[in-house]
Amino acid sequence: MIRIGQSTDVHRLDTGYRLMIGGVHIPSQLGSVGHSDGDCLLHTVCEALIGALTLGDLGKLFPDTSEEFKGIDSSLLVKQVMKKVKEKGYRVVNIDSTIMLESPKLRHYIDQMRKNIATLLEIPVEYVSVKATTTEGLGFVGRQEGIMTQSVVLIEKQG
Repeated sequence: MIRIGQSTDVHRLDTGYRLMIGGVHIPSQLGSVGHSDGDCLLHTVCEALIGALTLGDLGKLFPDTSEEFKGIDSSLLVKQVMKKVKEKGYRVVNIDSTIMLESPKLRHYIDQMRKNIATLLEIPVEYVSVKATTTEGLGFVGRQEGIMTQSVVLIEKQG
């Protein structure tokens, strides 16, 4: 059996925060505001997996009201979700993600993001797609008020 999960996440950008995307620190004057480390991309990776398993959403498993998750490295959240994937007898086949951010440009960071996600999902890097785009100055992303990411994941039952 195969299952698909999808997720979209949005974080506000502001000064005084780090910009973490896909487990990579991106030098920027604006950072992603969040209860955890604000890694919008890893949040959609988690939530797409959670959706594929029909376990609810990111906030259900990792509430933003919990001190346990305040400031947490989002890769640790992905690892916890991967435990659930394995417990239910599934493995990740592939993932496709898109980052919408006006600035800074991400071209030089994409390969490291792909490697990080591949390691976390325990799949070869060639099965991890990460793309970046702008909104051509339109909307909250174009005004550099926020970042938006989307991920789609395919999982399959093992054995």
